[in-house]
Amino acid sequence: MSIQWFPGHMNKAKKAIAERIKNIDVVIEVLDARLPASSISPLLAKTVKNMPCLKILNKADLADEQRTQLWIEHFKKQNITDAIAIVALDHSGSLKVINSCKKLAPHRKGLEKPLRAMICGVPNVGKSTLINTMIGKKSAKTGNEAGVTKAEQRLILADDFWLYDTPGMLWQKIIVPEAGYNLAIAGSVGRNAMDEEDVALYLISYLKNNYLKELQNRYSANELDQNTHDDEWLTHIAKRRGAVLSGNRVNYQKAAEIVLQDFRGGALGKITLETPDKWAEWFAAAVQIEKEKQAKQALQKEMRKK
Repeated sequence: MSIQWFPGHMNKAKKAIAERIKNIDVVIEVLDARLPASSISPLLAKTVKNMPCLKILNKADLADEQRTQLWIEHFKKQNITDAIAIVALDHSGSLKVINSCKKLAPHRKGLEKPLRAMICGVPNVGKSTLINTMIGKKSAKTGNEAGVTKAEQRLILADDFWLYDTPGMLWQKIIVPEAGYNLAIAGSVGRNAMDEEDVALYLISYLKNNYLKELQNRYSANELDQNTHDDEWLTHIAKRRGAVLSGNRVNYQKAAEIVLQDFRGGALGKITLETPDKWAEWFAAAVQIEKEKQAKQALQKEMRKK
C-alpha cells in the first residue's frame, strides 16, 4: 500500500528538527516495537545523520519478545546507536532512557554542560506517553489520533538533562508497501489515508502465515488455517463478533475495525509484523521498483522532448 500523507504540521516538524539538531547531543527515536523499521522516519535519519542515537522500541509488552531482541541487536550494530525495549507507562523504562543517553554522550554532565536530547517519533508510537512518564506529570498532549503533538517543547528532567520534544512526523512518501500497511495497522496514519478493509485483510494474511495459533484462538477458528482465503477469515470474524447487517449480510467494514482494534489493543497476543531480514527484502524490492519508475519517467520525458 502506497501512502503519501504529509500534513502541514509535519512539514513544520521537519524544519524544527533541522534547526534544533544544531544544539543536540543525543537523538532519541521512539519506535513501535511491533513494527520497528516501518516506524522509522527516513526524513529524520537524513537530518540527524552521524549523531548519537537511541532507538526506543516502545510497546514492548505487545510485541513478540524474540523478534524484539533481534531488532535490538540489529540497531546496536549501527554506528553510535543504542537500542532498548520499554513500556512507556513503566517508570523503569524512563531510567533506561536516561542511562542510555548518558552512555552515548558521556562528555555532557553537570550544570554547566547538561545533556541535551531530542525525542522524535512518527505518530502513535507512544512518544508523548513516554515523556509524561519521564517527567511525572501530564505535559505532552496525547491521544489515539495520528499526530496530536503540535509544537516543540523543552522539558527539564534534571539540572543536567534537558529533553526537547518535537511533533510527530511521517514519511513524505512511503515507498515500501509493507511499511504502509504496518503503519496503517498500528494506527500511525490517518483513517482518510487507508482502506480499513484492505488493511485488515493484509493483517489477516500476515497473521495466518506467522501467528496462526493466535489468530485461531482469538476468533475461535480452529477449522480455518493458512490455506483459508483471507476473505473467508474476515467473514468468519464478522459472524463470530456480530458484525452482521439486516438480511444476514456481512458488515466487512465493522469486521475490519474489530481486527485492527484487536491488534492495537494486544487482544491478538504478542505480535511483531516484521523482522530485520524480512525488512531488508522489502526495502530492496521497493528501491528497485522506484529505480525502474524513475528510469521510465526519465525516458518518457526524453521522448516528449524529441
